[in-house]
Amino acid sequence: MTAGFTYRAPTRRDELLALLGEYGERARVLAGGTDLLTDVRTGLARPAVVVDVKRVEGYRDLVWSGDRGLVIRPGVSINDVLHDDRVGAAYPLLVACAADLASHQIRNRATVIGNVVNASPCADMAPALLCLGARAVLSSHDGRREVPFAEFFTGPKRTVLRPDELLEEVVVPPESAGARGSYRKLKRIKGHDLGIVGVAAMAQDGLLRLGISSAAPTPVLVDGLSTRAPAEEVVAAAQAAISPISDVRCTREYRSHMVGVYVRRALAELGEVA
Repeated sequence: MTAGFTYRAPTRRDELLALLGEYGERARVLAGGTDLLTDVRTGLARPAVVVDVKRVEGYRDLVWSGDRGLVIRPGVSINDVLHDDRVGAAYPLLVACAADLASHQIRNRATVIGNVVNASPCADMAPALLCLGARAVLSSHDGRREVPFAEFFTGPKRTVLRPDELLEEVVVPPESAGARGSYRKLKRIKGHDLGIVGVAAMAQDGLLRLGISSAAPTPVLVDGLSTRAPAEEVVAAAQAAISPISDVRCTREYRSHMVGVYVRRALAELGEVA
């Protein structure tokens, strides 16, 4: 039997942050709800209060800034990103990851921030955000702080967020605009499924970055690579950065093998094979 909770839907930012400060670990934030509502029904989550952020002014906006780049707020859905022509032109890798997340119906509810704050090792949006050098803006009634996504995830379902904090913005910097990207996701079945392995690659100004999901306790960034490096050197760097496990979906050996396969395919797609 599902436990009861208080539902709050503040319309002001200060009211929202005050609620998170008051309830701390007893509060859960509701944006899309595709993970939270399932966890509540199954008893994995037993919040005292569920705080809906969608009614806060400006929280459903995609914001473009000349000095900051693309700013994604808590109520922005996956489909909002997927169908925004400006995002597709500036950050095609972000759109590629969004397109492979679940079904149209889920993408219409699920939010970008909800996908990453849930901190699943197989989060679809994480590889792109890692490659693009995105930053997480964390807010509480005490102020704001920023951390790069390479430091945001600390373990399965764990992040650097404090109980009283909200992931208020995901900021994708303008320096990453126009970068070429590739994303490949292995699933058990054709269609919509959780990723067995996900590999994103981004090439820009002679540098190469990889974002890998479902192959370690957290999504992984492999940085500092040259686009002129031999393919096998890039594959070796990727496999050295991961620590896959065997589970009901596949073995650790298969995950490691497919990371190598997808890295090679991404390099070929980007024209970066030495």
